[in-house]
Amino acid sequence: MTAQDGQRYCTALTKSSGSNFYYSFLFLPKERREAMYTVYAFCRDVDSIVDEPVPGSDPRKTIAARRAELAEIYRSSPLRPASLPSPIMACLAKHIRRFNIPQAYFDEIISGVEMDLSVHRYQTFEELSTYCYRVASAVGLVCLRIFGALRPESEAYAINLGLAFQLTNILRDVSTDGARGRIYLPQEDLKRFHVSEQDILDRVYNSRFKELMAFECQRAREYYARAENALTSAERPMLLPAEIMRAIYHLILEQIEASHYQVFGSRISLPPWRRLATAMKVWFALRTKRK
Repeated sequence: MTAQDGQRYCTALTKSSGSNFYYSFLFLPKERREAMYTVYAFCRDVDSIVDEPVPGSDPRKTIAARRAELAEIYRSSPLRPASLPSPIMACLAKHIRRFNIPQAYFDEIISGVEMDLSVHRYQTFEELSTYCYRVASAVGLVCLRIFGALRPESEAYAINLGLAFQLTNILRDVSTDGARGRIYLPQEDLKRFHVSEQDILDRVYNSRFKELMAFECQRAREYYARAENALTSAERPMLLPAEIMRAIYHLILEQIEASHYQVFGSRISLPPWRRLATAMKVWFALRTKRK
């Protein structure tokens, strides 16, 4: 499996995914866009190992294999290239070298996904924030390398934005996560608003649940604000894809609120035309500021 074969695979996977992230990648130069397609494919792959395992497979062993492949990439060199069976990992090796992405970021992502195999409840928000950092903020730190935004302020931006994204996902997916036996909303918050675990699993929609969701939405808003406040004018142009994602995910959060937190019905999402329109609006606003 060559890196070129892997790139074709990662690009096709991302384009067919319908992901919100795809619309932000469109504004990147080809080299950086291909790197982002590959990072998306990597994250999608490790997530699927846990959430959609191949029948008869052992997710723990498959995750361990991905971790071993990742380690092999970092042990390899141009004179001794890694031998990788996965098209995604073969392609990822090329981009890791090109953009000098630290191994620790990918290790964190794998560790976060691995948590879903054994951790189905979080007692405190502090515990949940560790999970959010691994599965979302660490991805943001990878993206900074690809974007070329390397100032400390950009790291704060990526970490806070990752937390905001993951909290938004958690709020939107309360129902589907519950069907998998997972409750990400902190137990301390459930107790505060007198919502039981069984209420979540039974999809009970009442005033107590709405108060809980309002509290969690406000927390997500605070992380969006922290990210925005950390953003510097010098690196804003480099972070255009992230800013597009911030706008799209913030709209999803607003839709959750506008629905009065009815997340037990159809999954809240934005139609493709609105995601593209949002991306164009952010791009135009940034272009206008630079003139």
